Amino acid sequence: MNTRSNGKGTPSVAHENKWRKSQDHFQCFTNLIGIELEDELNQVQERWKNWSKQKMASAGLARFDLVGRTSGRFFGEPILVFESRGGGSLPFHRFGHGDMVIISRARPWGEKVVEGVVLDRTNRRIRIVTKEKPSDLRKGGWRLDRGANRVAHDRMHEALVSFHSTEGDGGTVLRDLLLCQPHDLAASAQRPPEIRGQKTRPLNLSGMLLDESQSDAIETAVSQRLTMIQGPPGTGKTHTAVHLLKSLIEMGRGPILACAESNVAVDNLLEGLLELGVKAIRFGRPVKVRESLRDATLDAQVSRHPKQDEIAFIREETDAMKSKLHDLKGKEKGLAHRDINKNYREIRELEQRITDDVLSGAEVLCTTNIGAGHFTLSNRKFSIVLIDEATQATEPSSLVPIVKGARQLILVGDHRQLPPTVTSQNAEEGGLDIPLFERLLANGVPAHMLTTQYRMHPTIREFPSSRFYENRLEDGCSESERPPVAGFLWPDWDKPVAFVPVHGSEIQEESGSSRSNMDEAAIVVKIVNDLLAPGDLTPDDIGVISPYAGQVRLIREMFGDQIEGLEVKSVDGYQGREKEIIVLSTVRANENGTVGFLSNYRRLNVALTRAKRGLIVIGDDRTLRNDSTWASWLDWITEFNLMAWHVVNS
Repeated sequence: MNTRSNGKGTPSVAHENKWRKSQDHFQCFTNLIGIELEDELNQVQERWKNWSKQKMASAGLARFDLVGRTSGRFFGEPILVFESRGGGSLPFHRFGHGDMVIISRARPWGEKVVEGVVLDRTNRRIRIVTKEKPSDLRKGGWRLDRGANRVAHDRMHEALVSFHSTEGDGGTVLRDLLLCQPHDLAASAQRPPEIRGQKTRPLNLSGMLLDESQSDAIETAVSQRLTMIQGPPGTGKTHTAVHLLKSLIEMGRGPILACAESNVAVDNLLEGLLELGVKAIRFGRPVKVRESLRDATLDAQVSRHPKQDEIAFIREETDAMKSKLHDLKGKEKGLAHRDINKNYREIRELEQRITDDVLSGAEVLCTTNIGAGHFTLSNRKFSIVLIDEATQATEPSSLVPIVKGARQLILVGDHRQLPPTVTSQNAEEGGLDIPLFERLLANGVPAHMLTTQYRMHPTIREFPSSRFYENRLEDGCSESERPPVAGFLWPDWDKPVAFVPVHGSEIQEESGSSRSNMDEAAIVVKIVNDLLAPGDLTPDDIGVISPYAGQVRLIREMFGDQIEGLEVKSVDGYQGREKEIIVLSTVRANENGTVGFLSNYRRLNVALTRAKRGLIVIGDDRTLRNDSTWASWLDWITEFNLMAWHVVNS
């Protein structure tokens, strides 16, 4: 099964897209997630065994000869700090907040390792939260490696088993619909949800700051068992999602499970819910949660529970008994061990009761898709499940929250932006990169589109709306609300979009994994410095993006520590983000006219829709014109005289 969308956003079906047999669906996705895990593990192990230290370091996947120390605890777990042996700045690396890290002495295979999660990073150190700490942390040098996520595979497989089980509630209530087996899918999706035991109150949207398309989406979603909401860039899909959740709570429909594929997206949901006064709890390790939201995590709520005093008393009593054990003999020692074990059981029971009490008080539980499969939630059911950024999740990942008892399902996303990240080419070719949202859409389940965008200057919105959204996007912000930024000579000051033609040359990295372009990087540095000179912008207002990690590294190295707060990231890492101005380096410049994965129209859509007040694209127009979507955009640039030749000539 494989479904694709063309550059204009129209779904095209390459193979059979309805699952005639439940067994076929199970076997297909069991195989695909197995391939994905195997390929990921093989890639990690191949790097470990065959890549040189220099190659690992240059790719940012490992750091060597680090010194370590402890630095307090984070919700009860030790924090380990790793720095360069001589102090000073750490070289480039890909260890970011929430990443899984393997800590070892010399090699991650053949020795005992410690796994951890990155808490944060600066130019000089990396802080990692672990379940345990090495006893000899301060001795010798340490190695950090990016690791593979086996937990995600196991939870997706468990969800597939549950989804296809004939026993219990699981995800079977919506199973036939999600497998596209009913004759009339649209009618089946629109049926009212079958949720028993709830006294539903009428929907009341008064006082909510919603536009017409957002209100229509909410009115639709509360009344039917399956709703898909498409949120193009800047249309407020997360805003709509949190108001929908609040509406459902006010109607008496809680508790609700609200999920997303990434921790960032879950945090955005949580933040919006808390601002609206919804009793929301964030489930997951606090280390992966935005610092300002950690008080709303389950761990934080549990730590403040009144019964913690009782646990503390029992622990003190237990410690006192343990300290006297060496003075006891025979029967007395046996009885003391019995009492200690009894106390431990009582502590565990109290901890479970506290956890259940906190979770039961939540109107909305927020977690990642994979986080919903944690054993702590194994006995909890949620009749309503909402998945934000649903088009960035693989189908097996989406099933993890769905099998928590969903009788009403809401999918929020945009299939015309980037799809799920799949590392295995074989798994991608098998269709693992096709999200549930897109498959349902291709089979006739309608999506309610949000149509008013509040992010972009109308000129920036114009091409994406025409090319990807059938000219359906309207402007919720005026030109006067998005004035062009100073520091750059726009070809047309009424249209803050520019293409800077740079006829340089791309360079492929030694590892073959990415590309860079020094000529474009130099122009990026010049443009950013010019933008900052008038004082109209701060570094935090500017986003520098590129499709290639090699170019991201090069630009970061060229800026060094000169501009604090400037973000230089990949296009893929910027989905869901926005800045006052975006500077995009396309990199590709070659005689063959090869554009590589720049040809993915969804990546272009994301790149072109991050800016609020100004968009500057740098590239080789001769190479880019070999792709139809890029050619169309360059034609649009030419039509409105937005070529910035003067930047290069100066």
